Amino acid sequence: MIEIAYQTDVGQKRESNQDYVGTFLNKGGARFAIVADGMGGHRGGDVASEMAVSHIGYHFEQTTSTDVEELIKWLVVELQNENQQIIDASEEYADLMGMGTTMVAVILVDHKFVVANIGDSRAYLYRSDRLKQLTEDHSLVNELVKQGEISPEDARNHPQKNIITRSLGISTDVDADVTIYELAENDLLLLCTDGLTNMMTDRQIAMILASPEDITEKCKALVKVANQAGGLDNITALLIHETQQAVND
Repeated sequence: MIEIAYQTDVGQKRESNQDYVGTFLNKGGARFAIVADGMGGHRGGDVASEMAVSHIGYHFEQTTSTDVEELIKWLVVELQNENQQIIDASEEYADLMGMGTTMVAVILVDHKFVVANIGDSRAYLYRSDRLKQLTEDHSLVNELVKQGEISPEDARNHPQKNIITRSLGISTDVDADVTIYELAENDLLLLCTDGLTNMMTDRQIAMILASPEDITEKCKALVKVANQAGGLDNITALLIHETQQAVND
């Protein structure tokens, strides 16, 4: 059995929340969860992130497939379509010019899950008391880390850490990373924006995920700690839990 909970918060420094989050169920029983972090314009960011989540989520609800490969093909096409819609809207309305959004999403079907991401919103897997980052940031500082020019520690406080190399709505090219995983009993998946990960270490995240609290309380705790650390950006955390009852389904 799957449990899902999420929490989104404006943080301590921003005037509005440009993060958007949603969960959806298709006609075949497959589940879809998505977190987006908007950027650009005085209201463009929240428009872009809401467009991505609501449009893709609505279209997912109309699908019937429970085949992983079919759903991946659907998502790739859907991301291309949504990317163009965001570009069209930003070109049509002056106050939306230059808007875009990151995206991290999970499709859950049977005992598999698919992770897709564009930008620096992340997916993590907490399994057997270990936290593993499943996504790779599409950001300038991550490219510098991969090239050995800066250390992961330097990246956390780098002045150009907010420069994204891939997003929805900025370029006509859409290049999402998509990976299939096996879902195991008691797995805990975390989808989150950089407003969370820039404020917390992996160790802090793992400690909260290891707690005996339910996933709703874990989400609240993640947001609370990120805010206590400064809350410099909007903060969103979504948790998916594969419960023990799954073996009897």
